[in-house]
Amino acid sequence: MDLELNSQDLAFQQEVRAFIDSAWPAQARGRKTTPTGGYAGKRPAEEQHWFDALVARKWSVPDWPLEHGGTDWTPTQKYIWDRETAAAGCPAMSAFGVRMLAPVLYTWASDEIREQHLPSIRDGSVQWCQGYSEPGSGSDLASLQTKAVLDGDHYIVNGTKTWTSGAHIADWMFCLVRTDFNTQRRQQGISFILIDMKSPGVEVHPIYLLGEQHTVNSVSLVDVRVPVENLVGEQDKGWTYAKGLLTHERTGIAGVARSQIALRQLRDLAAATEQNGGVLAEDRSFVEKIDAVEVELMALEITELRTLATVEKGGAPGPESSILKLKGTEISQRIAELKVEALGYYSMPYPDELSLDNEGPIGPEESLPALQAMLWGRASTIFGGSTEIQKNIVAKAVLGL
Repeated sequence: MDLELNSQDLAFQQEVRAFIDSAWPAQARGRKTTPTGGYAGKRPAEEQHWFDALVARKWSVPDWPLEHGGTDWTPTQKYIWDRETAAAGCPAMSAFGVRMLAPVLYTWASDEIREQHLPSIRDGSVQWCQGYSEPGSGSDLASLQTKAVLDGDHYIVNGTKTWTSGAHIADWMFCLVRTDFNTQRRQQGISFILIDMKSPGVEVHPIYLLGEQHTVNSVSLVDVRVPVENLVGEQDKGWTYAKGLLTHERTGIAGVARSQIALRQLRDLAAATEQNGGVLAEDRSFVEKIDAVEVELMALEITELRTLATVEKGGAPGPESSILKLKGTEISQRIAELKVEALGYYSMPYPDELSLDNEGPIGPEESLPALQAMLWGRASTIFGGSTEIQKNIVAKAVLGL
């Protein structure tokens, strides 16, 4: 496997860097951006300029097929794009629409659904949320009980979805519902439908996280009428589409480039932090902790590159996405813990409900997002499929146990 960039890729890298410099200038990079779940109000001007530039350049959805508004980039070019935008701290478009739902729509949905929804996902004008988990069905998603009963040209949907990120600002929800309760396997009889969040009977109830952050919700669906045209693919075949979506979600959650940047920031922080008459970067025990994380991150990067090489040859991300998700989230958690350890009590300031800094710097500038990253990061080994579920997938599909 050749890990060196060729001349064409190096030229593309310079093109990407020039675009980032013009669309996301250096003075904007030190500011904390809001979460990818979207906005309840208007985006800050710098971020809106970035998204407008992406759309104008037709680079807003580089992972999509060219015929649906994506790019003709090679997998290596997409890899370069992800690393360069992460390094510059560029705002990301909502993953729910761009990375998770869109591949399901352009692979399995009707032409009418594609024409209705793909353009607004591509330009970021419509926000989506994911209706998967339920109060009694999280990691065991196939046990979901939200039901959809066919009534003429509509489905009548009743049930509750929980931990629904961004539901309070979403325009639409893509939702798994049970359309057949008389099946031999629980994975059967599940359908994938699209629900307008303004429909009568949809109620969103906030769930407040640590620090009184409001990012997730419980969504009640009471006699919600959904047109049959909003069914994606075939009725009762939704589990197939859901698995395809989760593969894309888990690969994105790994965040190798983001963790590499966070690790460099951690080393810089250790070099600037005084402790016991010296600097933390000279504390052998602390440096060994950083080194151990870096070794794991290097191994994870090689796994990501091996996946990239498979895609380059015409393959697709498969069960190895579970390895990326499993180790990627564990590594990001460990880096966040070490950052809080380095900062000590300076890590206490906490952002507001939009994950924006609500206080000026107290101590080192890096202190503001530290506690948030550590506490919020606890959820990363649960959402997108818990660590236990990923280990089961790796054991069965990768190791063949």
